[in-house]
This record gives sequence, C-alpha cells and structure tokens, in this order.
Amino acid sequence: MPTPPAPDTPVHVIGASGRSGRALCAALVRAGIAYVPLVRDPARWRATGLPGVARCIDLTSPAADIACALHDARRIVSTAHARHVGAILAAAPPAASLVCLGSTRMFTRWPDAHGLGVARGQQALLSSGRNGVILHPTMIYGAQGENNIRRLLGLIRRLPVLPLPSGGRALVQPIFQDDVTRALMAALARDWHGGHALVIAGGQAVAYRDLVALVARHAGLRRRPVLGIPAPVLMGMCHVASRLPGLPHVTPAEIRRLTEDKAFDITPMRAALGFTPRTLDEGLRQFLGAS
Repeated sequence: MPTPPAPDTPVHVIGASGRSGRALCAALVRAGIAYVPLVRDPARWRATGLPGVARCIDLTSPAADIACALHDARRIVSTAHARHVGAILAAAPPAASLVCLGSTRMFTRWPDAHGLGVARGQQALLSSGRNGVILHPTMIYGAQGENNIRRLLGLIRRLPVLPLPSGGRALVQPIFQDDVTRALMAALARDWHGGHALVIAGGQAVAYRDLVALVARHAGLRRRPVLGIPAPVLMGMCHVASRLPGLPHVTPAEIRRLTEDKAFDITPMRAALGFTPRTLDEGLRQFLGAS
C-alpha cells in the first residue's frame, strides 16, 4: 500500500480553468494550500487572475505526455470529464491519490455518451486498486458562467406559462457550486483506502415545478403557472422553439430527463465528507440575491 500523501503536498488540479476547477483553486488559495494548475489553454487560466503558472495537459494525448505533466503529482483533483479517469490513472505516479468529479447522469434511465463515459471512469477507479474517490454531483448551480438556472430564468422571463412534462412533478436535487467545492476540499483532506464512489447532492429534493417557483421568487419575478404537457409533445416542440429568438435552447433529451426523479440520499455524503449541503432555498437566495 503506497504511503498516503502528506497534507501539505501540493494539489495538482486538472481542469483548473473550468468552473469547478477555478472555484477549487480559489478555495485552495484561501486555505493556503499550494496547487499546480493543469489546463489545455494557458491563456484561459491566466484570464482567471488566480496565482500559479499553469502546465499544459491534454487528456487525449499519449500516456507519456500526460505522465510528463503529472510526474511529481501526489494529490490529484480532476474536474475534467470522468471519461478521462482511466488515462489519468495510467499516467499518474503509483503513489498519487485521485479525487475526481463524475456526474449523477450515469444513473439515468436513458444512457448517453456523457453518462456512459462517467460510468467507465468510475469503473476505472474502482478496479485500479488506487486510493481515491469519484464524486458524482447532481445538477450544479451558482457558479460563475453557470447555465442551468440562467436558462430557466430566461424561460420564466419570456413565457407567460411554463410547459413541463407531467406538470413538473419529477424530483430534482441541485447542488450549489460552493458545496461542490467544499466536497472536493473535504475529499482531499480524507485518507482514502482504495477506490470509492460517492453521490454529492443538495440538501433538499424538490419537484421541478417548485424549483421554477423558487427561482422566480429569489429573482424577484412573478411566479409563472405550470402547464402539464406530455413529454413526446414537448420534445417535438423543441425543434420549433429553437428557431424562436430570445428563447434558451432546450434539447429533446433534456425534456426526457425532466420526467425522471433525480433525488438521492445524502447520508453517505454527510458521513464521508463531514458537512450538510445547503438546501435549494438557501442556495438560490445566495446565488440570485447577489446577481
């Protein structure tokens, strides 16, 4: 069994210029923890204004090139797509531990390339014998450049009623970006033995229609009535709506996923990471109240 990395070992952050990577690096700065940003585009990293000289990494490159970027890594966080977990493990030093982000998309009833890639990443970690964890967040909101709540706001502002499959009764459990960052920091502080997988979700599961009402309230907008429309009809309407100016683009696959519950037990998250995430009401108040 490799010796666990010391707590003061620098953290190598893959995807440091993305939303979750950037938020993590900012948290590491506040905590006084050294890190090495690894990105595909150094100019994009410099634009963040965060300290640190980035190393270039392309997870689709040959293993030798990835290994060069990770040659001195002992603690790795990857916020890149989980389909790259296998490549990271193959290139990282044997003693390195890994904390990576997956997605609860892997649990959908309608697997797509995104979800299947996450499942492959999880299997790569769990079968590797390496120390680490893959964290599967639900829908993330509250980040700089976040698009999920922003698109919903766009629909609320432009439509007198909101058409939703099954009247918006399916459950969702979004997680606030700050809680994703907090989960990553807690996972880094833990000594993992072998590979683990853990769902991270918000502190409150609500029906999608209630999500709409909360977003409207915290944005200072009038609550819109919800109109229940069969999912196949809405999926067909997506092609027409995509041609209307001012409306956010919604795909048929997104409509279909609105018909399945996406609620999760966060007891394992609380036990493993030591905190309770914000409720949706608390997170939206913080996010939209500051917008």
